[in-house]
Amino acid sequence: MARIATVVVDVMGGDHAPDVVVTGVRTALEHDPDLRIVLTGPADVVIPLAEESDRLSAVPTTEVIAMDEHPATAVRSKKDSSIVVGCRLVREGHADGFFSAGSTGACMAAATLVMGRIRGISRPAIAAIIPASDRPSVLLDVGANADCKAGNLVQFAHMGSAYARAVLDIAEPRVGLLNIGEEPTKGSALAQEAHALMVEQVSGFVGNVEGRDVPAGTVDVIVTDGFTGNVALKVLEGLAASLFARIRDVMTASFATTMAAAVLKPGLTELKRRIDPEVHGGAPLLGVDGVCVIGHGSSGPKAIANGVHACARAVRAGLTDMIAEAVATPDA
Repeated sequence: MARIATVVVDVMGGDHAPDVVVTGVRTALEHDPDLRIVLTGPADVVIPLAEESDRLSAVPTTEVIAMDEHPATAVRSKKDSSIVVGCRLVREGHADGFFSAGSTGACMAAATLVMGRIRGISRPAIAAIIPASDRPSVLLDVGANADCKAGNLVQFAHMGSAYARAVLDIAEPRVGLLNIGEEPTKGSALAQEAHALMVEQVSGFVGNVEGRDVPAGTVDVIVTDGFTGNVALKVLEGLAASLFARIRDVMTASFATTMAAAVLKPGLTELKRRIDPEVHGGAPLLGVDGVCVIGHGSSGPKAIANGVHACARAVRAGLTDMIAEAVATPDA
């Protein structure tokens, strides 16, 4: 039997909330008998839903943080919002983790201000799971910190390694620093300084990696600043969508290609499943004192369920403690 994990779910998070969130919550419960979910949101939504299962409970809230609100201002002014209350439940020990597909900025602000940071962490980072060729890899930061110092990148490396061990079951993660060349002297002053520090302080560091290595799975953890990481992630997402659209056009262009598509369909379906962002369900915010997973605003029910499951896996693996230990006693 797996460890029981209690996850708070913001039912008002996402472009299609609360309906898709409600469906995703039901699916998550069906596939994990040791999962407990605490629902935050309007009373008329969370109370009836909580009555469906003894593994559901409700904490009604009276406020919602919209996608276009200033994150920090909204978090400070809307103390009874579904996001802020969800993070407070984790801080107070009523739950183990928090999941929301709401405003990324608000989730980051609430998790940082309400949960707090792990001792020794200067800046939390958002990690993304990249469906590389052989096995998934972790890319961070993908948007939390546009401007970074070399020491921040070292901490990202420790946090990414902890996540790879805890959630992706990679015993000894290989860590690479995203750069414009493999040589230690390549790149900006930030990249060169970070490289020198990682050589001394990060176990499993293999050196610089280039953009082409991100989807290739050359390393298990790819470290960069939030500006570069976000651009890289959006390029990958756009390229994948564009390629599948072009493949669909080619395969339906004539009778012959349509027949060929029938033969290739199983393989293409499996490929699409592997790179489907909904498979992982969300991006963890690493470095806060509690598990926090942020889903995409356009998440459907499958992504919601998988995001909740990702949160539960991180809880059961003791991710927060692993990051705290890695930062407290960095590898020499």
